[in-house]
Amino acid sequence: MYCVSRVSLDALYKVRGVASLDDKTMKKLLQTIIVSVVLLQWVDAEAELQSLRGSFIQDKSTFSEVGDYIDDDQTVERHFVQQPPVIPHSIESYRVNLRRNKCLSCHSWAKYKQKKAIKISITHFRDRDGNELSDMAATRYFCLQCHVPQMAIPALVENEFRPVDALNAGKNN
Repeated sequence: MYCVSRVSLDALYKVRGVASLDDKTMKKLLQTIIVSVVLLQWVDAEAELQSLRGSFIQDKSTFSEVGDYIDDDQTVERHFVQQPPVIPHSIESYRVNLRRNKCLSCHSWAKYKQKKAIKISITHFRDRDGNELSDMAATRYFCLQCHVPQMAIPALVENEFRPVDALNAGKNN
């Protein structure tokens, strides 16, 4: 850190053509800055932030009530190209791990007709390089990475999303 004397500061002010600040002015400026900082901290401390759930940020977090799954087995409309289909039923007791995938008990190509379910897409039989496989690609095995169940709960924020126009072709809006 450099130490600059008052004499050299006065000389610098003269060179730059700036008037020197006397001690009285410096004290007032310092007091004003300190008071401003204290007031800003006080105002900030008084602000009470709330989460989207309505509780204060500093309060202990509480879990919101879990709503019911939309369990009507109706296909849910997609809103953008390449959107994975959402799951129109509960998956609470489903196991998906390295040894077992409960989703495939209904949605596999071998069983979808018998279970009256939607079969998994052909894209699930391609590896990341686009090569066709005889069995489901390992990268697509864990369904819940892309597919999620829908729940009947109120939205925390208003949804202003608008679907892609290509998906609305043929619909009267």
